[in-house]
Amino acid sequence: MDHTPRFLQIVNDARSRVLELTIADVKAKLDAGESFHLVDVREESEWAAGHLPHAVHLGKGVIERDIETAIPDTGAEIVLYCGGGFRSALAADNLEKMGYENVASMDGGVRGWRDAGYAIHED
Repeated sequence: MDHTPRFLQIVNDARSRVLELTIADVKAKLDAGESFHLVDVREESEWAAGHLPHAVHLGKGVIERDIETAIPDTGAEIVLYCGGGFRSALAADNLEKMGYENVASMDGGVRGWRDAGYAIHED
């Protein structure tokens, strides 16, 4: 997908502040049974078409509104992902502004996860 220059500008600005994990990093955390919150920030239709195992859905349009109820612990480890790592970087930046201290964005998103041949959960 080709993104517009202004969108890429705000994504790159967010990426300068947030921790990004690789797909391999996230897969290793899941395989090791590490305890963390894996959050899909894509649209409902994207979630329904398939998502990472053990993920929960909090769309980018509502995550700032709903995060404190869903994950009240601001020190909890949270890994966000989207289609390619752009929206999740923006959402991670906002969660950090809200006081969440251990947030990361998965670079490459679900597309990269699929391309790596990793399992997708479908409802």
